[in-house]
Amino acid sequence: MKQTLSELMRMSRICRMIFATCLGSFILVLFYFQIMRRNPFVDGCCRKGSRNALRELYDPTQPELSGMAVLHQARRDQVVDSCRVYSASSHKRRVLTPGDLKHLVVDEDHELIYCYVPKVACTNWKRVMMVLTGRGKYSDPMEIPSNEAHIPSNLKTLNQYSIAEINHRLKNYLKFLFVREPFERLVSAYRNKFTLKYNSSFHKRFGTRIVRRYRKNATQDALLNGADVKFKEFAEYLVDPATQRDGPLNEHWQTVYQLCHPCHIHYDLVGKYETLEEDANYVLRLVGIGDSLRFPSYAKSTRTTDVMTAQFFSNISSHQQIQLYQLYKLDFLMFNYSTPSYLRMDY
Repeated sequence: MKQTLSELMRMSRICRMIFATCLGSFILVLFYFQIMRRNPFVDGCCRKGSRNALRELYDPTQPELSGMAVLHQARRDQVVDSCRVYSASSHKRRVLTPGDLKHLVVDEDHELIYCYVPKVACTNWKRVMMVLTGRGKYSDPMEIPSNEAHIPSNLKTLNQYSIAEINHRLKNYLKFLFVREPFERLVSAYRNKFTLKYNSSFHKRFGTRIVRRYRKNATQDALLNGADVKFKEFAEYLVDPATQRDGPLNEHWQTVYQLCHPCHIHYDLVGKYETLEEDANYVLRLVGIGDSLRFPSYAKSTRTTDVMTAQFFSNISSHQQIQLYQLYKLDFLMFNYSTPSYLRMDY
């Protein structure tokens, strides 16, 4: 009798546990659908779908994607050919480490890897990647403050994975980057980091060092604050062998070759700043979300132009111009940018 009563009590406890589990599951399902109903963006924009951007790029099913596929094949070929020439002429052989991959942002849901290059619309691209990876947290890229887009923890980068996970993603995810005419990017970086008052951290970190090394009879204020660095001094700093010995250049004026390693990583898409919106929206169409998410427009009135770049380069010597060209030569060649007409190469 006691055994039967004990078994009944045990069965009763099991039934109560099963009931509680079922009830909890039911509540979770109800909660999930409430969230989905409140946030239709989760359903409409950036959920992971059956579409594979990598497969769509190399075997487009939509006619309007075919013409762009041909263009990007030509850009890939240009990079491969330049890397082959460079490899043949260079005795340096290098194997990438996870530390080299900190600029490669990963979107697991859409199987994308984006290598960000500062001064090539990277703030807006980071905003877009936050929308893509946010699973409904964000819907409009421009609602994300620019400083929030640059918080490292908001996006996952490839160096955070194991070696096996890195290799899997490099093989199976669509990899893309955006580039810009190298000297326009350089002048843009100079204008942003050394001529605007709010960038005092750059003035202190780099400006004071540049003034101390390259300005004769510098004032105490200039030595202390480094807030008035001239482009000629900045150019002198970049080509100085001592700068190379100090370590890698800051990401804002480091070469794309060193930031994204295009001779070691096969990029499927090379977008250009000069055709930014067209190329960016092509990426989004490949992913299958081009109808619900568009790349933000940028302010053309403030951008650094070719004319503006020529003016800055007119203030430095022919020797410095040649040295700077040698520093960024691979970026010119790989991404098919012609030698600027304003350069004085007769030194």
